[in-house]
Amino acid sequence: QLQASGGGLVQAGASLRLSCVASGHTFNRYRFVGWFRQAPGKDREFVSHIRWSGGYTTYADSVKGRFTISRDNARNTVYLQMNSLKPEDTAVYYCAGGSRTILSAATEASAYDQWGQGTQVTVSS
Repeated sequence: QLQASGGGLVQAGASLRLSCVASGHTFNRYRFVGWFRQAPGKDREFVSHIRWSGGYTTYADSVKGRFTISRDNARNTVYLQMNSLKPEDTAVYYCAGGSRTILSAATEASAYDQWGQGTQVTVSS
């Protein structure tokens, strides 16, 4: 089970750090760990992922330069540091683990087989 937390209500320009904790297992079982988000009335969209072997990271163009994904193996946690938040970043954010994910599909939600419950991020203008 994956548990996401750290969301909240902030003003534009502020920062938040989301956490994703693996409960009852370690992230080593996943090839990729990703963050996705879903705004009301919109499809779930890719935000960022990290390849567990080697730490290779990818970001959506909309968050590149503002968001950073990282991991802490000792804490069994993956983070999403979000800086310079914009109102358009408002969404429910989900972390996901992909045990069979391949790099070419790692930006697709369907490539992930384990999902957390989501945490709400609201950015006011």
